[in-house]
Amino acid sequence: MFKIKLGILTTLVGVCSFNTQAQRKTISQRVDSVLKLMSLDEKVGQLNQYSGRNLTGPLTEQNRNVQKDIKDGLVGSMLNVHGVKDTRQIQEIAMQSRLKIPLLFSMDVVHGYRTIFPVPLGEAASWDLDIMRQTAHAAAAEAAAAGLHWTFAPMVDIARDPRWGRVMEGAGEDTYLGSKIAKARVLGFQGAKLGATDAVMACAKHFAAYGAVLAARDYAEVEMSEHELWETYLPPFKAAQDAGAATFMSAFNTLNGVPAAASNYLQRDILKGKWQYNGFVVSDWGSIDQMIKWGYVANKKDAALKAILSGCDMDMMSRSYLEHLKTLLAEKKVSIKLLDDAVKRILTKKFEMGLFDDPYRFCNEDRERSTLRNAEFLKLAREAAQKSIVLLKNQDHLLPLQTGIRQTIAVIGPLANSKRDMLGNWTGAGDADNVVTLAAGLKQKFVQSKQLIIVNGTDVKGSDTSGIQAAVDAARKADIVIMALGEGGEMSGESKSRTDLSLPGRQQQLFNAVQAVGKPVIAVIMAGRPLIFGGIANKAHAVIYGWFLGDQTGNALADVLAGDYNPSGKLPVTFPRSVGQIPISYQMYKTGHPWVAAASGYQTGYIDMPNTPQYAFGYGLSYTSFKYSDLKLDKQVITGNGSITASFTLTNTGNCNGEEVVQLYINDPIASVVQPIKKLKDFQKVALKSGESRLISFMIDKDKLAFYNQQLQWAAEPGKFKLLLGSASDDIRLQSEFELK
Repeated sequence: MFKIKLGILTTLVGVCSFNTQAQRKTISQRVDSVLKLMSLDEKVGQLNQYSGRNLTGPLTEQNRNVQKDIKDGLVGSMLNVHGVKDTRQIQEIAMQSRLKIPLLFSMDVVHGYRTIFPVPLGEAASWDLDIMRQTAHAAAAEAAAAGLHWTFAPMVDIARDPRWGRVMEGAGEDTYLGSKIAKARVLGFQGAKLGATDAVMACAKHFAAYGAVLAARDYAEVEMSEHELWETYLPPFKAAQDAGAATFMSAFNTLNGVPAAASNYLQRDILKGKWQYNGFVVSDWGSIDQMIKWGYVANKKDAALKAILSGCDMDMMSRSYLEHLKTLLAEKKVSIKLLDDAVKRILTKKFEMGLFDDPYRFCNEDRERSTLRNAEFLKLAREAAQKSIVLLKNQDHLLPLQTGIRQTIAVIGPLANSKRDMLGNWTGAGDADNVVTLAAGLKQKFVQSKQLIIVNGTDVKGSDTSGIQAAVDAARKADIVIMALGEGGEMSGESKSRTDLSLPGRQQQLFNAVQAVGKPVIAVIMAGRPLIFGGIANKAHAVIYGWFLGDQTGNALADVLAGDYNPSGKLPVTFPRSVGQIPISYQMYKTGHPWVAAASGYQTGYIDMPNTPQYAFGYGLSYTSFKYSDLKLDKQVITGNGSITASFTLTNTGNCNGEEVVQLYINDPIASVVQPIKKLKDFQKVALKSGESRLISFMIDKDKLAFYNQQLQWAAEPGKFKLLLGSASDDIRLQSEFELK
């Protein structure tokens, strides 16, 4: 007996890298060494994830049970334990287990841990891949400094229905843009290499097609063709995998009748089969035993069977694996080979994160103190917020506000001085007390030249109108009115679907009363999704879409309003005129009765509203203007694996420096699968000084012309194509034709 224990101890010293010989082993060899030592219970335990909210607090019965499971080696990962003190305390319990296999600590760090950046949809409006990589890396650095190893981000679901609350977590409606952003965020979270103490494991979610849930109801079903799945919804996940995403998360929805956590097609055939993915898959919260509620299985045992067979490696919070996998193995319904594969995938990541070398390597209190909300991250948060702001209207060049001129500005609206709302949803360990509000930002910006009158007028929600008269009185005293309107920070996000996308509460009534005073009105709309506000868009002199910009909201908005930053954001998602147009995307089809402006007769569209959206995908104004000219193609025909280069001159024709997002779209007029009238295939964000010109070039090859054909093969078909260059999907400035032979 003594010899057996000594042998285990000797082997463990080796696999835990406390000697140099073990360091030289490959990770695969070290994983195999650990696997050989593990009991069946310990293997199953690695597939089990608990939430640890308050786990380090008073020892309740539930806490004791979880801590016992950790000590017994029955837990592989903890969710929602964060902060060096708590993660160290729980990891110490894991180090009391027989094999001392370290825990993974995870959390939804979606757009910041302690320093909160703009919500992901807002950041997508920057079209700045580098800034999105930087903010993801800053969030990872803070999370890692707080003892975390793993974030459940990025969400890469394509979403074309803004009623869906989780649209705020993603990159919008476009597959190409979404794929580029997925890559940038994975690279940001994970840094140069897994295991660095300023990076965490990323998790591409939700696999797959969650953004297409029926009627935009969270957790609902998805029914779609395989072609739509491959063409629109899978590419951002493939981009995340290619960028090295350590983990994937299965989705809550069904796909064509099968819960995603039980989908062999998604997890075995595509992800681990066709794509040869070598990371691991975690279920969403309780989604394995939720198969019972779907009516897909009769009990948790069946749910565990379906999930493990389909390739779901880790069970988040349902305990289905913990309670039933041993029995399923004994009944030979699950093979030990299948179980070992899941365990090895998880152990591999623990080795890659360096946790076997030092389980406490992410538990450094000095690093935690020096990293959280440091000056560099606050500066980055302000820059990211600036770049995320979209200028939608600027009648008579009202903006930027003139500096040096004494004016009275009335700042009116329920979001003018709100802190918590500016964080949006999924706020990590953020603190609303750190938020700079719009009112505070304006006070600081205009301390010398402007007198500010700040009035709420109404609440975000509710029916109280008692403050409207005070708002009207303030408007009468002012030279200019800034109205801070929108939805509450908790009105978008998970389980926050809405059927009415107009401003909640009595905000429209507030706007109407203030606008009737006759002073110039600047509407600043803040939200986590596209809202419908046509009445405001038509009547306000200027409209800024501010999303939820995080800690530096007020400073960034004040920078834009004052002209210290020239807005450069472009919409990553279409803004509808009415919910009746939803789902909506710029990638519309011609159909057999194509819609033509000003035409009559039978055509696709509505009899009570234009086909066009309120604001199109890619739209966004600047304080300067840009001219596109002299488009040239170096050749007219692509042959074989060749390419063509399209070049044109971009000129800043305005009076101030600015950035333009140049967008390249392709139109494939005749194809074996009907194509949208245009698809985004490339873009560049270009900074130009006033009066400066620059030659801009794009390369077009077969891959940019390819699509999934009827056999679901990615291929380009010979024929003629149209190349479209512009400032938005509905603002094409230059176009040409070329041929693929």
